[in-house]
Amino acid sequence: MKIMRIKRKGIPVIDLFAGPGGLSEGFAAYREADEHAFQILLAIEKDKYAHSTLTMRFFFHQFRPGSVPEAYYDYLRKVNEPEPERRKRLYDMFPVQARTAHESVLLAELGRDDPRTIRDRIRAALGDREDFVLLGGPPCQPYSVMGRSRNLGNPHYDARRDRRQRLYVEYLQVLADHHPAVFVMENVKGLLSATLENQRIFERILEDLSSPCEAILREGRTMADARRRTRYRLLSLVRYANGDQADLRRFIIRMEKHGIPQARHRLIIIGIRSDIADDSIGPLTEMAMVPLGKVLSGLPAVRSGLSKEKDDYGIWAKKVLQILSRPFMKGQEEDFDAAVKKKIRDALESIPGHNLSRGNEFIEYSAGIDYRPDWFLDHRLGGVCNHTTRLHIMDDLHRYLFAACFAVVKERSPVLRDFPPELLPKHKNAEKSARDGWFDDRFHVQLSNRPATTVTSHLAKDGHYFVHPDPLQCRSMTVREVARIQTFPDNYVFLGPRTAQYIQVGNAVPPLLAHQIAACVFKFLKSQGFVK
Repeated sequence: MKIMRIKRKGIPVIDLFAGPGGLSEGFAAYREADEHAFQILLAIEKDKYAHSTLTMRFFFHQFRPGSVPEAYYDYLRKVNEPEPERRKRLYDMFPVQARTAHESVLLAELGRDDPRTIRDRIRAALGDREDFVLLGGPPCQPYSVMGRSRNLGNPHYDARRDRRQRLYVEYLQVLADHHPAVFVMENVKGLLSATLENQRIFERILEDLSSPCEAILREGRTMADARRRTRYRLLSLVRYANGDQADLRRFIIRMEKHGIPQARHRLIIIGIRSDIADDSIGPLTEMAMVPLGKVLSGLPAVRSGLSKEKDDYGIWAKKVLQILSRPFMKGQEEDFDAAVKKKIRDALESIPGHNLSRGNEFIEYSAGIDYRPDWFLDHRLGGVCNHTTRLHIMDDLHRYLFAACFAVVKERSPVLRDFPPELLPKHKNAEKSARDGWFDDRFHVQLSNRPATTVTSHLAKDGHYFVHPDPLQCRSMTVREVARIQTFPDNYVFLGPRTAQYIQVGNAVPPLLAHQIAACVFKFLKSQGFVK
């Protein structure tokens, strides 16, 4: 097959199941000789809020670095005006860039919408270009750790009828129809151990990815060109110690080893079309682990809000100080750790001298960071986006304060059995959970001197697993904080209600990891003569 050499605009990219754009961002931001190395032609996403976020980011990337119009930053700052009106005004000011962004982001659901429509949109985006890169992580929530836990507890759950576990077939359909030169597929580590009808699911997925055309025909589907049967070689991006190509763990990327401030472990498969030379790609460079404190540094301190009652700093401070009247703080539980109680008292001494706000969707602030300021910071921004705290009941304020102080003293997050009985959750299974170890880390403090635990979309429902390490703030983390943990730049705004923002961030691939993958893919394609 004749290779079409890519010219100045960059290597074409199509992104499926795009979410808010983690993979796309890493590829869009990768530059070679001060030019975009990749051109994101089309991203497909089903969620309307993620679609809005992604469209805004594609609009942002229509401008060269340093030439983004001031109107974009005004849009971010004027949060007192309704967001849809601000967005429309911005797009109306730059109709060409807005139209390109809207044409490049398709609101559609693979697996539900007509596959012929998807095929036609991809074909229209690519034109006569076939040597492109396909990105995407078909959602496989049933095989995540949390998903499998929920499914086991549901007597009515039937994996064979769960449409989500078949979404990777939609990915296969695009491979079979359009034959990209390279694909990048990301998914949950739980696929390694998952089975369906006594077959290991990941082994089947690898077999199908190697021969997507045969897999599609086996599914009873049609292809754009039934005569062509493209195959792929599947490669890993990490150096696996024992070098055993039969060991499926070679596809696991432990992101904390690659400059991501989070212990996020995901499967990432690189597919190379079989007609391309049999060279390796990667591996990713290993780096020193990045502690959480380095990416939270330079963000403004904000307090939690009060749920179901009037909320201002004075009332909030009084509620927090009421922890001093708890029996465990008054010495009625002599066996309780004196060092933790002292830390709580020390933290409370600072409360009268502060007047923390709850933050906002934009806060004027001179933000900083102790890790990769070139990646995260945009000094034209003049503040921080998506930095609004949640509302919490008083008991949770006390739990967060206790847990954060415990973590400072003990250098670990407390488990339920470490809590004083009066701070245990008020549900009937709390004491049994504490005694038997069920959901023992229900209130999990993220430690400043270590990478964070895995950011998940479950943050939208429950912030208890991401308690801020600063005792004074008594809260779970904001969207901007978890976005930094996920390595989204500060000028990357998340649209929609705050719940939707947490879901978007939790589901995303960290852009800084995607940027490293983009470097490996570009180097490989350049070595094969795809780039002039």
